[in-house]
Amino acid sequence: MAAKPLKKTPAKKELWTRVQLLRQCNLPARQLSAWEKQGLFGFKEAYAFEDLLSLRVLVRLKELGLSPRKLRDVFDSVKAKLSHVRNPLTELRVFVEGKRISVQTAGNRKMDAMSGQLLLDFDQAELRRLLTFPATRKDEADKLRRAKVDAETWFQKGLELEQNGADKREAIEAYEQALALNPALAGALVNIGTIFFNARKWRESERYYNEAIAADDAYALAHFNLANLHEELGRTSLAIQHYTKAIDLHSAYADAHYNLALLYQNRGRAMEAMRHWKQYLKLDPTSHWAAIAKREMTKLKNSALVGGRATLDPSGTA
Repeated sequence: MAAKPLKKTPAKKELWTRVQLLRQCNLPARQLSAWEKQGLFGFKEAYAFEDLLSLRVLVRLKELGLSPRKLRDVFDSVKAKLSHVRNPLTELRVFVEGKRISVQTAGNRKMDAMSGQLLLDFDQAELRRLLTFPATRKDEADKLRRAKVDAETWFQKGLELEQNGADKREAIEAYEQALALNPALAGALVNIGTIFFNARKWRESERYYNEAIAADDAYALAHFNLANLHEELGRTSLAIQHYTKAIDLHSAYADAHYNLALLYQNRGRAMEAMRHWKQYLKLDPTSHWAAIAKREMTKLKNSALVGGRATLDPSGTA
């Protein structure tokens, strides 16, 4: 019986939790909740880089004294006049000139946010009023943002190539392009590692998984896949270590519970195996893998009875 297989980074990686997002922007939770109620920022379970940019713009607008009501009017107006714009905070540049708020549209044209009138006096002095980042950091911040957006584009291209059955070398090249723009993109490192894993190129696979963990030690998927590799190579202790780390980071990681249960059972550590089988079945009670888990639990119970032991865990459940 094999361990549950390793996985790839999904197309939409969860980058930040709510707490992490608030910490990134040095923002009180009550302020974010207020903006969500006012329709200025959408509630999510996890937040991507675009959400971080949006929130930073809102923070800067608040610092300049613009009220939530005024911002709501501006955003509604811009969306009505520019139907292709989904998120004005990240897709347009926003400027304040006295009491007037304007946006920079495609082609570097400037438009009054409320009236929609094009403004022809766009110059470098006005560029310094850009709200997204403080003026002294504008160039650096814009460069970083563009690099991360471009990296995400290459990452998505790599995923599409894999999903469409293209030559794996093309997918690797796309992921490498993403990493050239954002070396800390752990998802790209994991996916390259997985391509090498499936090709049974263990050394290359291990190198990329370790690099992914070095880039983001809190990335549970990287630990899970590295554990899979260690298990494949017979390094049971290291496999247990990384499956456990994946569960520490994400307690509801069902696949990690399954594989840990199997490893402990094969090592004769029945109580630990039973604990992880039970946890797995709480998380995945109906799948094909759940049927296997139930069968293995029954084998453990029968083995305990034959061996003369009354229980397998402190609860007294055989």
